[in-house]
Amino acid sequence: MKLSVIILNYNVHYFLELCLQSVEAALVGLNAEIIVVDNNSKDGSCEMVKIKFPNVKLIENKENSGFSKGNNLGVAEAKGEYLCILNPDTVVAEDTFIQVLNYADTKQNTGIVGCKLIDGNGCFLPESKRNIPTPSIAIKKILGNDKKYYNNNLDKEDIGKVDVFVGAFMLIKKSIYEEVNGLDEDYFMYGEDIDLSYKILKSGYTNYYYGKTTVIHYKGESTLKDKAYAKRFYGAMQIFYRKHFKSNILFDSLVWLGIQSARFIKSNTVAGKPEVKQHIFISKVNQEKLIAKLVKPIRLDDIETPVIENTQVVFNAKDISFKSIIEKMIVIEKNKGITFKILPKNSNFILGSHSSKSRGEVITF
Repeated sequence: MKLSVIILNYNVHYFLELCLQSVEAALVGLNAEIIVVDNNSKDGSCEMVKIKFPNVKLIENKENSGFSKGNNLGVAEAKGEYLCILNPDTVVAEDTFIQVLNYADTKQNTGIVGCKLIDGNGCFLPESKRNIPTPSIAIKKILGNDKKYYNNNLDKEDIGKVDVFVGAFMLIKKSIYEEVNGLDEDYFMYGEDIDLSYKILKSGYTNYYYGKTTVIHYKGESTLKDKAYAKRFYGAMQIFYRKHFKSNILFDSLVWLGIQSARFIKSNTVAGKPEVKQHIFISKVNQEKLIAKLVKPIRLDDIETPVIENTQVVFNAKDISFKSIIEKMIVIEKNKGITFKILPKNSNFILGSHSSKSRGEVITF
């Protein structure tokens, strides 16, 4: 088997359904499997997978054991030569896996391959490609200077070497994953993707960024202006530094200072939902129940830019490919004040996000 896609889920029923639809479409013609590990969700996620995606291997964890342990449970059952660690709040294009696999097969000594990530508004997420967060870089980031935290040497559509990837999308050979003992279970949430990326580099492999395919990641990286995230970030960094860097008084003091200062950071309130003055529904068919919930709906088979401000575009995934949806989001994003929703195939909900700092909005009908 060529590929095993591992998706760890926790209480994101609707996002998981859309994600699985896109993954199934992207695996057509590939010898591959999908493994969903559920961390004891209470929102009906498992029942949805069993009914709507019977070919998916479902592992029902009886506790929320965190990101690392949950993914490791899935990897233990995987049969693919390659693994793809994928978040449930993502949407992949139909050719994403084929492109990334073909690229990985052409490179010698390949570690992780990551790709371009955008948020629910079509905006590029800089955590798609990161540098090793040395103590000085991490301190600068929490103080608001993230120039060195992200890899700015490569353009977002480029291909090249990058040290660290975010856990939303990471492709890696299973043999290498096992060689470095996978995701470190000392991390519960945050930091484990940095740790895995760094362990692979230290083992002599090269990590590559492939910017020719794009994946939507609805919940982008949280802002460090949020004190809860800042505490989690520094807690994870403390584990990372303890494992990989030689300790010294200055180093320990900087990390301690970061953890302590997180208590005084004021929470950053995410702006409320933008006003929607009209909806453009991209579909070849009418959806009367949905249309009734939209503001001044305009139904179209296709859309060309520009779009007027305060418009929300709703894509019917039954009529338009996920790759086309992603491409149109990137183009239309240049018109400020535009937001997006996707209607999954044969579903009674639409979802999307107007901010990379929150999971987004689900509207049922």
